[in-house]
Amino acid sequence: MFPYSVSKSISLLALAWAATIPTTVSARPAAPMVASAPDIATRYALADTFNGQALGDLIDNADVAPHFVGDGKGLFYRTGNRLNQTYAYVDLATLARKQITTTTQLLAALTSASGKPIDIDAAKIADVDYDPAANIVRFRALDGLWRLDTSGKAERVAEEKADDHALPSPDGRFRIVARNYNLIAIDSKSGREVALTIDGTREQPYGRSIPQLADILREGTEEPDMPVSAQWSPDGRYLLSWRLDTRDVKKLSITQQNPPGSFYPRSFSYIYPLAGAETLPQATRFVVNVEQAMRQGKAKIVPLAIPSESILYPSPPDMGWINGKPRILWTERGYKQQAVYQADPETGAARIVAHEAVEPLVTVTSSMILPAPDLGGELSISERSGWAQLYLVTPDAPDGGKMLTQGEWEVLSVDHVAGDKTSLVVTGVGREKTRNPYWRALYRVPLNGGEPTELTPEPLDHDATLSDDGKWIVDQMSSPTSPTRAVLRDGQSGRIVMELAKADDSRLRTAGYTAPEPFRGVAADGHTPIYGMIFRPAHFDAKRRYPIIDNVYTGPTTTDVPATWSDARRVAGNSVAQLGAIVVMIDGTGTSRRGQAFRLPAYQNLGEVGLDDHIALIRQMAARYPYMDVNRVGVFGGSAGGYDTARFVLRRPNFFKVGVSSSGNHDLRLDKTWWPEVSMGNADEATWERNSNMSVAGNLMGKLLLIHGDIDDNVPVTESFRLAKALMDAGRDVDLVVLPNTTHRVYQPFFWKKLRDYFTLNLLGETPPPLDVPIAGPQAARTAAAR
Repeated sequence: MFPYSVSKSISLLALAWAATIPTTVSARPAAPMVASAPDIATRYALADTFNGQALGDLIDNADVAPHFVGDGKGLFYRTGNRLNQTYAYVDLATLARKQITTTTQLLAALTSASGKPIDIDAAKIADVDYDPAANIVRFRALDGLWRLDTSGKAERVAEEKADDHALPSPDGRFRIVARNYNLIAIDSKSGREVALTIDGTREQPYGRSIPQLADILREGTEEPDMPVSAQWSPDGRYLLSWRLDTRDVKKLSITQQNPPGSFYPRSFSYIYPLAGAETLPQATRFVVNVEQAMRQGKAKIVPLAIPSESILYPSPPDMGWINGKPRILWTERGYKQQAVYQADPETGAARIVAHEAVEPLVTVTSSMILPAPDLGGELSISERSGWAQLYLVTPDAPDGGKMLTQGEWEVLSVDHVAGDKTSLVVTGVGREKTRNPYWRALYRVPLNGGEPTELTPEPLDHDATLSDDGKWIVDQMSSPTSPTRAVLRDGQSGRIVMELAKADDSRLRTAGYTAPEPFRGVAADGHTPIYGMIFRPAHFDAKRRYPIIDNVYTGPTTTDVPATWSDARRVAGNSVAQLGAIVVMIDGTGTSRRGQAFRLPAYQNLGEVGLDDHIALIRQMAARYPYMDVNRVGVFGGSAGGYDTARFVLRRPNFFKVGVSSSGNHDLRLDKTWWPEVSMGNADEATWERNSNMSVAGNLMGKLLLIHGDIDDNVPVTESFRLAKALMDAGRDVDLVVLPNTTHRVYQPFFWKKLRDYFTLNLLGETPPPLDVPIAGPQAARTAAAR
């Protein structure tokens, strides 16, 4: 998914480059818009007002950002919005509340410290924190760390940076550095060095993860400096690490055509584990007794008796220490099983202490295994009953476990374990059958058996934050139609002890905003309840006829329709609707948080899942609201939603007429391994091909725009190039925009301009307003034209 923030600057290179892309426009549909409708320029301006940061600036108290400070003795939170926030502190012993600072005071202090006026946009204030003992405010601003003292004076704080990415031991005696793909231990006092490994190579380094593309681009090399990837034992004796093996792993390549500060393009090759790859990078774990190595002048590597593990994303494998022994979470490729190993650091012997193997696969986005040493084992959120329920698994029965929760609902997280080991607190969805099944609630679960106790009884979604000791809960409760109410609760009973803030969108409504409407209907099977949301434009007029635009993300790993008041106002549909359309969001079958059976239609079926559910619910919406025109339906989405957008237009071309697909993973084989395989398993080639958008390129009947960043570090830009090629080979038209120097986060002004123009031309049948060209633009355009 994409962030809500939108950049305020448009690259001249992007404008000049994109202006050279021909856009073929078919005959425009007639626009049944009444004369009183706002002109298109006004609608575009509203789309900017109701987009990202601009929209957030019109809402107060959308998120109080609570965190517990002073060893949990106090609560620090904020009210207001980005432009004018107030930061408050609550002493939890007395419940006394006081104001600590405000945005205005922080800006004044920054202005005084820098000697020039600093406004809110330039300041980039973030991560505001408070130390009640010293009465000091710390915050990030102007790309640095600052502190505000009791007199209101701001001073920049020097930040320590480890130039060599060394890993110091907990007791400070040793530090580990990486050199020539090997690990070196250094005595902190004497500086004496001992090589822990000696045979590392580029393809088989020790303690070095796979460099991510963002690091490669930032440093301009395929071998960027990276931190040592290892974990010290708590006593500082042993080092737990791993060895990477990328032999026979095919690499991706990327060319950055417009690197900042350089006239020439630059190209890189890099490892990115792909779902379609026959060979994936491998990880093997080991332990070395550093204390002994430093004493003897040589090291002994102790391999752990754990199978080699496929790396499914360029990040280190799971590893840590529990009760003085390595704890390793191991995942089989295709998510056929997961196992937690406990190993002996001296001998390397290992045993499985918890194990999950659910058919057809272990869906790790709905389940997890968490260490619980205080309870004598592991806490497993498992779908073995068909619903994500909580089990306490002990080493004597790794495939079993004590069922702590049960029923047709889902546990999402374990939030706290009581110090006396009698109960724990979990977040769950769907247990209260009279509520929206996506609304979260907090429950206290007894460990000796019995029913959970709900700590958040209000029939709303509860976004809860617990103090480390479990004594306090900050609950931000809301629904899409009920403004967020932030309260402080007693952690034992759930009783509300203090009101903190209530959200307010009055300024947004004054600007003409039309609040979204939740919608419940049935799936294409005619009986399964599914949920959606309707977004209408400002100054909505039920006498007009509006085209429909589906803002799609059917990714089985999550849900899309907002469940909270704040999210319902911040999603992109609020902006896109201002074009003069009805935007909808829908969670069809195949998505998460409704049990395994609800999600299983997605298994090895991402090419089809949810399609007909979306059509069914849109038709039900239009039956209730005749101003929705089912003959003019478009669709847009990003990332997996970009894949969805293209497949909706290609697989149901008679219904979805226009699509804007951004950063789409159009062939799942070319995406990072974990995301496709968590729904597809380790599929065969025929299954991958059946789920590829390229396989149905010949179906295109309407209009399709592909947008991708040229340095996308999540979904390679080759995905959009390959779909464009498949469409061309099939004799179909396609529009393609590649955004220079843009990663997976394509939301920027030029992106929004292209998206709006595409729907305005091809769905609304109107002429978009002209692009606002910066002052330097005409000269840049003339220069480009002269080449």
